[in-house]
Amino acid sequence: MRTANRVASVLLASALLVGGLAVAVQALLLSLDRPTPVDITGWVNALSGIRWHDPTVRTVAGGALLVGLAILVAQLRRWAPVRLRTDERDGWYLHRRGVERRLANAVGAVPGVRRARVRVRRRGDQWRPRVRATGDPAARAEIEFAVHQELHRLTAPRPTRVDVRLLPRRRPA
Repeated sequence: MRTANRVASVLLASALLVGGLAVAVQALLLSLDRPTPVDITGWVNALSGIRWHDPTVRTVAGGALLVGLAILVAQLRRWAPVRLRTDERDGWYLHRRGVERRLANAVGAVPGVRRARVRVRRRGDQWRPRVRATGDPAARAEIEFAVHQELHRLTAPRPTRVDVRLLPRRRPA
C-alpha cells in the first residue's frame, strides 16, 4: 500500500503543479493584455450557467469527497511494518515477512505441530510474535522455546511474550 500511496501522491502533486503553472501563466498573460494560449471565454460561459442543484455537479462533488475520504483513511490506517529494527544501536533491519517465514518454519519443526502461521507486530522497540498453529495443546512450551531460539539466531530483540494459539487437530469423519 505504501507504493500505491506514493504513486498517488506523485500523480496528485504533478497534476497540481501543472495546473497551477497553467493558471499562473494564463493570469500573467491576461494581466498584460497579451493573447493567451488557452481561450477561456467558452469555459467562462459554460461554467457560469452551472448551479449547485444540477445533478452532474453534485455527482462530481460527491465522487471527489469519497475519493478524498478514501485517501485520508488509507493514510491514517496503521499498516504492518515492512522492516523490523534488530537493535537501536547498530541500525540493522530485517524484513518482517522473512522473519515470519523463519518463525513459522521453526514452529512447524516442533513435533505434533502442523500448519503454523506467525505474524510479527512491533510496539515501540518490542516485537510481538503471534503464533497460530494446529497441533497438540501440550506443545505450547516447545513452540515458545522454538520461537525464542529462532529469534536468538536472528539477533532480534527478545520479546516479552509470545502469543500462541493452538487449535486441536480435527478428527477425520
